[in-house]
Amino acid sequence: MRKYEKTHPWLKFSTNLANAPPSLWMLLGEARSKCDHVAGAPLRPTMGGFFHQLYLAKGVLATTAIEGNTLSEEEVSRRIEGKLPLPKSREYLGKEVDNVISAMNLVWDQCMNQESKKLTVAEIKEFNRLVLNGLSLEEDVTPGEVRQHSVGVGSYRAPPAEDCEYLLQRMCDWLNGPDFEAGEETGPVVIAIVKAILAHLYLAWIHPFGDGNGRTARMLEFKTLTDAGVPSPAVHLLSNHYNATRMEYYRQLERASKSGGDVLPFISYAVQGFVDQIRTQVDAIRLEQLEVAWRSHVYDLFADKNSSGDERRKHLILDLAEYGPQPRSRLTLVSPRVAEAYAGKTPKTLARDINMLLEAKLLLRQDDLFIANKGPVLAFIPESNQNVSSYLKRLLDAHQSVMRASRQGIELPNNPSPPSEAA
Repeated sequence: MRKYEKTHPWLKFSTNLANAPPSLWMLLGEARSKCDHVAGAPLRPTMGGFFHQLYLAKGVLATTAIEGNTLSEEEVSRRIEGKLPLPKSREYLGKEVDNVISAMNLVWDQCMNQESKKLTVAEIKEFNRLVLNGLSLEEDVTPGEVRQHSVGVGSYRAPPAEDCEYLLQRMCDWLNGPDFEAGEETGPVVIAIVKAILAHLYLAWIHPFGDGNGRTARMLEFKTLTDAGVPSPAVHLLSNHYNATRMEYYRQLERASKSGGDVLPFISYAVQGFVDQIRTQVDAIRLEQLEVAWRSHVYDLFADKNSSGDERRKHLILDLAEYGPQPRSRLTLVSPRVAEAYAGKTPKTLARDINMLLEAKLLLRQDDLFIANKGPVLAFIPESNQNVSSYLKRLLDAHQSVMRASRQGIELPNNPSPPSEAA
């Protein structure tokens, strides 16, 4: 009988999802569906790259911040781009970011080369070596080697050092085994999400290394989700959730061990966070798609109209959409090109243009404001101003929460060009 069986009896390497509540299965189903939405979302390459880098920066930040790294999201993004030199006193913070990126690149290269997806103890050790590479560590910590001493986090004491190698092998055998084979009913994404959560949880429990266990657990999670084909913006959502709800994360870890190894509450906590974030992600992507579809609709309507008046009205409605609702007094000043087009024109010209745009259903008037009408390209939203406005507000709220990063150093691509120019 090994020591851990007495000290850590909750390390059972088993779970029974048949006992999961219906709410968890519903969340997992939604997670699978929304991963499909993100994976299949057609976006301009510039926007696709933007979303990839944005969530990479968020994921790296979460991975390091929960361990105490104090760099901001802007600084992490610049570091990823190789544009953040740091003073000597803070260089270790950048090195922690560099190490996580190196480990992620290893996983990504393995995935692209279709190398074995089975988890090994050697691979776990390599992840730990990478995340600790070049950092100042305690004397009894060797990157990539299982600890030979007792460790703990807060009140939690990890299993005996003599059992760590055995426990890592047990964990790998379990995660590679039949408990995590994807069937037609569940699909690989659902199994991968559960597997990633449990890999993270068990590595945190085993705590096999003298340092870097949290970052190593994050790499297992990243590998599991990437190997299963979870889209790149979504593979970072679990770590983002743990970091954003840090106190609850630690509470759930403690609760799972003290319950005797009941992992379902921890899985539910993690999946709920994943789904909450991917909902926002999907809405932000939809708004980008809506912008492209709506601009294409405008260009189609003006395709055979080449007069100066047609150009003026086209630019007015396109720029109004970009800069937001405006009172009548500000319509001719909505952008420099619109202001130039209306210079020397009478109020009658503006009135005629407004009426023509209203008749074409490109413009809406709400109280004292004029708004670009994107309702026509929302094919399946019940056609009422209230329904359309409510839907657009939800998308805009999600878009703004995601795009705040563009004001934190990640450059946001320009608006799409006309279809002919984009081609």
